[in-house]
Amino acid sequence: MKKKRNTLIKLSLLLTRKKLYRLLQYDVTLEKVYTFTSTQLEHLLHISSEKASSIIHALQYDIDDATIQYTHKNYYIVTIFDSMYPQSLKDIPDAPLVLYCLGDLSLLQHNRLISVIGTRKPTATAPQKLLKVVSPLIEENWAIVSGMAYGIDSLAHQLALHMQGKTIAVLGSGFRHIYPKEHIPLFWNIVENGLVLSEYPPNVRPKKYQFPERNRIISGLSYGTLVIEAKEKSGTLITVDQALEQGKEVFAIPDSLFIEEAAGCLKLIDQGAKLVTNAEDIIENLPGK
Repeated sequence: MKKKRNTLIKLSLLLTRKKLYRLLQYDVTLEKVYTFTSTQLEHLLHISSEKASSIIHALQYDIDDATIQYTHKNYYIVTIFDSMYPQSLKDIPDAPLVLYCLGDLSLLQHNRLISVIGTRKPTATAPQKLLKVVSPLIEENWAIVSGMAYGIDSLAHQLALHMQGKTIAVLGSGFRHIYPKEHIPLFWNIVENGLVLSEYPPNVRPKKYQFPERNRIISGLSYGTLVIEAKEKSGTLITVDQALEQGKEVFAIPDSLFIEEAAGCLKLIDQGAKLVTNAEDIIENLPGK
């Protein structure tokens, strides 16, 4: 098992997730890959001959082992092969194969996880909405999952920390490139009192496409997703779409027709999301009570 997980970690540094899944379909044990020629690997994964040769070289000569060992000393690495890997993530389409983690690893097995998301530019009443709806969940030992972005994400994390509850932040970059930089103090606070994780190795800088990708992990970890505020064409709705695809419950808080940040929530409610005015509206629809 150790060789299998280390091979997965090593290959995850060399291949995209899509290519790695393709390889796993052909070689689920990750043992055959050590017998491949570069030509076989090139044809199987539809990669360049140069790329195939570099992978063969890395496997044969333990290239990147030093990187893996260094990372193990500084961060936890959880692979899809490990018992610590959360079942809720295994069950989603395109599950992350490798997770880099800092903080309380036991939260991966916490049975009360709910994602709280919303606009990066919340209204003045957003903190009151969080206080009314999310605070009782924290008191009932629900851990708050979000993306450590501006706005609702950071407010949700901060509320959990303030109440001495638990929170998980899912990043769209590696740990050495925290985005936004203004949230570096929040990052370390969550490391000390919760859990931060990313599917991207520590040296990976933030890229635009990585944030929609990480959203599937936010919803995938959680029993349900609560939208506090969102505009009609908000990026928040990407997470909602992924939650629905994963078969998760979606909750939304209504507000005035004249508030732009309420339009997305009202649209979600019209499409079938559960209208929420208090914590009980959520608790009665979720397991783990």
